[in-house]
This record gives sequence, structure tokens and C-alpha cells, in this order.
Amino acid sequence: MGRHGWFSDARRWRLTALLGVGAALLALVITLVYTMPGDDGSTEGTTTDGDKVHGTPAVPPRETAPEVGWGFTHTQYSADEGEEAAVERVRGELAGQGRPIPQIQHIMGWGAGNPEPVDGRYDFSDMDRRIDFIRASKGTPVVTLCCAPDWMKGGKPGAENTDWSQQALETAPKREHYDDFARLAATVAKRYPDVRHFIVWNEFKGFWNNEKARWDYEGYTDLYNLVHRELKKVDKNIMVGGPYLVMDSIDPRQTQNASDVEGPWGRLDQRPLDAFAYWNKHKKGADFVVVDGASYTADDEMLPDEFKATEKLTAVGEWVRERTGDLPLWWAEYYVEPGDSQDNRDDWSEAHRVAVHASGLMAIARGGATSGFYWNPQKRGAKCAGCLWTATQQADGGAKLPMLELIERFGKEFGPGTTYETVTVAADDRPHLRVLADDEAVLVANTLDRQISAKVDGQRFDLKGYEVRWLKR
Repeated sequence: MGRHGWFSDARRWRLTALLGVGAALLALVITLVYTMPGDDGSTEGTTTDGDKVHGTPAVPPRETAPEVGWGFTHTQYSADEGEEAAVERVRGELAGQGRPIPQIQHIMGWGAGNPEPVDGRYDFSDMDRRIDFIRASKGTPVVTLCCAPDWMKGGKPGAENTDWSQQALETAPKREHYDDFARLAATVAKRYPDVRHFIVWNEFKGFWNNEKARWDYEGYTDLYNLVHRELKKVDKNIMVGGPYLVMDSIDPRQTQNASDVEGPWGRLDQRPLDAFAYWNKHKKGADFVVVDGASYTADDEMLPDEFKATEKLTAVGEWVRERTGDLPLWWAEYYVEPGDSQDNRDDWSEAHRVAVHASGLMAIARGGATSGFYWNPQKRGAKCAGCLWTATQQADGGAKLPMLELIERFGKEFGPGTTYETVTVAADDRPHLRVLADDEAVLVANTLDRQISAKVDGQRFDLKGYEVRWLKR
């Protein structure tokens, strides 16, 4: 899915230092020194004790809950690196919220290198740094178990042979290596004992059955069950969830692959629903359920507009909850703003972006979700639409941006266990406002690009164009 930003950053994840003729020659020398004919790849920088506990783990709660609340995902660039003062600004901001902010990190890609370049040889240096940052910011660490080392996918072993192209990263382990991937998952769990929540794989990457033109849900479920088993062997209190499917939708007039779950926003694609149903029936256990998706269609249509399109997220949640009962629902990713060919989202003002995201969060909550993660599009430069903080590579960086303010406040006011209440809105304001409330707070978003006078919960006030306002009750 292009929303991940594979296109622009995939090769830069670990190969930046190899760009240029001089650096390439240096890499060749290192390879010759550490790789002899007949070897199975360089083991430089790796260890055999990957399951050794790293650092000083935070003490997890005595009882682990399957719900973590509202947070974000670390991507290629994050606040674990940069100017010391800027890094500390972000760390201090997150730690000062008075609640643990859940933060996702993948085991390979999105800022993490190849965790097991050679069978039984580990390199968790990047993961260690990310987990250290989450600990220092007093967050709740969540690990997504994706992606897989090359040798598990038919590629060559050795860090120097890691293929960081999109196609390679989006390849699933071969079936004969499912056990190896499950053991890697267990190694990660042992290394970071304070990580109590694991998501198995990411968006069914590599699990497409070309012959049948559908998802290989049998293969994914087999992998999921093996990983689930190994993680529970490490600690029965570890929380495990899946299937992390992309709940795509199509134009409401389209009939091919169309399901009967529909609305003004379109119709859900039947294929991910079939995959979800299979996993749900054949899984060996789950502590929470994970989905992913966008308010817009597979053709990037926002129907009937960008705000009303978010009602799709509610429909997805309701469909899933009807089939999974009491299992908590997570959104590992959610998108309300289509990107361009480079996956950039620079067309909207920040006020517009925050207002639509607020509408999306409200829709997710109405659908029964209690946890959700914003995919942080962090970059190193000064320009970064939708980022959570200014780039920490700048001396004055690390300053909180509007999207972080929204996520922090939403998590504080509407955390797990929230009971939502009906709130009165003046009749002539209802078409233009999105509102969510509990017994203490009301979130209001103006969907118009102009100032209006609104009456909500008995209070009269002015709202600027696309303004998001919090009210106390």
C-alpha cells in the first residue's frame, strides 16, 4: 500500500551510507574481509545472543490489558536520532503527558535494520535504539512482527545482501521458514520483556495468491498461529493480535469484488472480508484484533467528501466487532488523506488535515475501537506535512506540531474504557460539525473552510474554518 511511504524511503533505510563511489568501495572491502568463499553471508556486527535482555526494561504492569489506547507508529525517521536538545524535546513532551503513549516499531524496515541477517546471528542495534526511546519517553511499546530477513524469503543471507527494495520487503517468509520466523518473534520477546503487545505481520504483505486472485489467508493464518504459539511460550501474558488486513473499499457503483457492506463512501471489497473470516475461524487465539484502512476508496476517491468518507471507518469497526465479540479492536493504521505518486500529502492546510483526522478518530471510536495508531510521516527536512514534531536533525527541532496535539488529547480524553455519550447540537449546525463526547469532554470539528457560530452541548461559540475545539462538561 503506497500509504506507507515505501517508494521514497525503502532503500534509504540501511543503504544511505553506501551511496557514492567511495562508500561502495568501502562496502566491497568489508565484504571481502568478512565473507570467505562458501560462507553463508557476512556475520559482521551480529551476535548469537539475540535473546539477551537489552538495557533496563521498564517494569510492565502486573496485569497486561489488551487495549493500549491511542498513539503512533515510528517510521523511517523518528526522534531517536538527531540533535540532542531536539531529541530531548520530543522525549520530554511524550513523557510529560501523564499517561503512557503507545508507540509501534517494526522489527525490520521503518527505521529498523535486518534483525537476523544470517540464521541464528542477530543485529538488533536499530531496534534497541527505538525501544530505548520508547522507554525514555515512558510510552507503551508495541512491536509489529514484520518484515522477514532475506534468507527466510529465498534471498541471500548476510547483512550486505539485504534487499531493501519495496518488492523484497513486501515478500512473506517461505512456508518452510515459518518456524524460523516464529522463533525470531520469540527472540524479540525475550530481548524486550517490557513489550507486552505484538502484532503479527503487516497488511498481508506477500500473502497474495495470484492463481486464485485472492489473499493467501491460509498461509497467513498458519504463520500467525505459529508466532502466537511461540510468543505464549515466552510468556503467557504477552498479548498477540492480527490479522492487520487493509479494509479496502471501492466505488459504490462497482460490482466486481463488492461486498454488501456499503454506504455513501462506497462498498467494502469482499476479498479482505473473506480473509478476515478465515483467520477469525482458524486462529489458535488472539488477545485483540487488528485492521487497517483508509476512508477513501482504492481509487483515492473521498465519497461523498473527505469528512463524510470517514464514516467508512465506523462501518468497518462495526462489521469486525459483530464477528469477534469482546476482542478489543485496534486500528494499526488509518488514512483520511490520499497521497500523491510519491506518497506525499502537501495539498491540505494543517488545519484542514487535523479536522479530517479528528473526524476519522471519532469514526474509529464510534465503530468500537479502543486503540489506534497514527502513521507518522516524519522527515528530516523543515517541510513535513502531517508530522508529529519538527525534525530532530535541526538544532531547534523537536517542537510539537498540531497532529501530535490532537493525538495526545484524544488519548487523554477518550482512552480505553470510555463510555461515549450523546451530545446536543443545534439543528442547523449538525451538517457542518463532527462531535464526540463522554461525561467530561466534547470534541468538535468544523468541516467548513469558513468561520461559523455553533451551539454544542448548550454552549454557543465561534469556530474558525476547520477549527477543532475541546469543550469541558
